[in-house]
Amino acid sequence: MTAIVNQPHPSIDKASIQKLVTTFYGRAREDELIGPIFDRAVHDWDHHIAQITEFWAAIILKTGGYDGRPMAPHLKLNLKNEHFDRWISIFEQTAHEIFPEEAAIIFIDRAHRIANSFEMAIATQAGEIASTRHLRRPL
Repeated sequence: MTAIVNQPHPSIDKASIQKLVTTFYGRAREDELIGPIFDRAVHDWDHHIAQITEFWAAIILKTGGYDGRPMAPHLKLNLKNEHFDRWISIFEQTAHEIFPEEAAIIFIDRAHRIANSFEMAIATQAGEIASTRHLRRPL
């Protein structure tokens, strides 16, 4: 299988991204490890779902509709590697259920990059050095 991760797949549109985001957060909120973190951090779920949908649409579809700065809020959450591992696990499962493999891998690749970036920023803020843990899979 060859996937081009920098090009959107025909199955990806704003509605499918919203379904991914909504389904993912429905599961994440129920998760015993990361659910409590979301419950403490997110006060307006409709706004959050819309904002994260715009985030993924900007990344995958290049819509330009997201102008937030996602790193700063995450640095305040005291996140650990196991939180990112669970986030990735739930996100991958959800992406595979909603999209065909060629489209799911586009989201999963980006999610791995985001997790690596956040983990390295958290380590840097703590005066530590972190290496990438979420390796990209061969496409």
